[in-house]
Amino acid sequence: MLRYIAKLKDENIWIEHKLIKVGSVEKRDYQILLAKTAVETNTLIVLPTGLGKTTIALLIIADILTKTKDRCLFLAPTRVLVQQHYTYLQNFLDILDISMITGESVQRERTRIWDNSIICATPQITLNDLKRGIIKPNDFSLVIFDEAHRAIGDYAYCGIANLIKEYNPRIVGMTATIPSEKEKANEIVNNIGIKKISVKDETSDDVRPYIKETNVEWIQVELPAVMKQIRSHIVTTLESRTRELVQKGAIRSIKATRSELIRAMGFVRVNRGAAKALYTAIRISHALNSLDTQGITSFLRFLQRLEAKSGIGIKELFLDPNFKTAYELAKNAESTGVEHPKIEKLKDTLSGVEGKILIFTSYRDSVEVIYNKLRSIGYSVGYLIGKAGERGLKQGEQIDTVNKFRDGRYSILVATQVGEEGLDISECNLVVFYDNVPSSIRFVQRKGRTGRKAAGRVVVLMTKDTLDEAYYWISKRKMRESKNMARKMNGMIEKEKPSLDKFMNG
Repeated sequence: MLRYIAKLKDENIWIEHKLIKVGSVEKRDYQILLAKTAVETNTLIVLPTGLGKTTIALLIIADILTKTKDRCLFLAPTRVLVQQHYTYLQNFLDILDISMITGESVQRERTRIWDNSIICATPQITLNDLKRGIIKPNDFSLVIFDEAHRAIGDYAYCGIANLIKEYNPRIVGMTATIPSEKEKANEIVNNIGIKKISVKDETSDDVRPYIKETNVEWIQVELPAVMKQIRSHIVTTLESRTRELVQKGAIRSIKATRSELIRAMGFVRVNRGAAKALYTAIRISHALNSLDTQGITSFLRFLQRLEAKSGIGIKELFLDPNFKTAYELAKNAESTGVEHPKIEKLKDTLSGVEGKILIFTSYRDSVEVIYNKLRSIGYSVGYLIGKAGERGLKQGEQIDTVNKFRDGRYSILVATQVGEEGLDISECNLVVFYDNVPSSIRFVQRKGRTGRKAAGRVVVLMTKDTLDEAYYWISKRKMRESKNMARKMNGMIEKEKPSLDKFMNG
């Protein structure tokens, strides 16, 4: 039976279990309750960032391993996150055979490593090894899908779940929030074989004591005249393509969003006559978003990379009079030092702030602009990006960067989306959204980097009358819809709460 021991010197309460190191895991009732539910049936755990989903995974693993000798598989979408889970379990479990498998693990080593009691792994290598027969679908008594909101479409989580479900392992999904769209939420549930959804948020009575207030400020900036002029030419170029797409029946409005344009790709598979206009419109939309939310440098670099390619419609795009004018205006603006007004607002925002600061931006080009600007004015700053491309950071470099930020060797970290998902980046005094994200999941993940141990502060920079502002309204709507969706789906949980004192016969 689960028991608690009190460490009198600091009055904390710790979980006592034969597989958990003494005095290492704090007792929180909501974590135990969620773990209890997940041990009993296939469960999707929905819990905001910073409230200990990895601890819940540890409790589930410890309980499962007291009842079976089969293996436990802990999946996470990135190598860095897998490394983090591996280190966490090593630090808190009294189990020696914990292993880590990623794409960097060679096959002859993986065959041996898969035999351990606990394996932390990336999904694609797991799916590959299942298909190769290196591991069997019935090898695991427990499979945990971290960042389970990824389990849509053809993502590797779906393939893994499809192979293992018939052997009835315990399946647990974990995520900070679920999609606002009912279809996507149901797709996740069905894809990984979920039977119950267990939701806790800031309003839950047993969670509230661990939540610190986070103040969110929205700071609006306005584009300078030259950037507005560039934007006008880009919008004209875009609408000439979307007008053609409306006429061909691919989309409904010349004001179609980038998401609507991407969804129209299914239409052009059948109606190839609309392909050139659609692919060109998607590229222009990306360029516009870069200009609106990031600035001249990011905009120009995207165009330069695009110009070097030979895809459908690219040559014609660079011959378009409006597009050519926008390109020339941007190059002239860059030569005179014009940059996005967010840079100055960012400098103002950081002035006088003590402690750790995390800045999120969606584009690598902006990471470089922000990083160079802050270094030039004397800040101690690092950056965190994915591994792809020539400038990408390899797994070891990402881990080193996170550790330096956690240890205080960097006071500021500038990160792309790789810093949003689950990474234990440490408590931040300030989180800055350099751009808006039209996604409730990403908003919650970014916001969750502050307000863990003390009151937090989030600053969101927003460009007036641009896509940035549109994304602001979209994200607010999706946040509201996601909370409503989670509350509705939470009804899948049985009314009777599990008994805590009978959990984990350790």
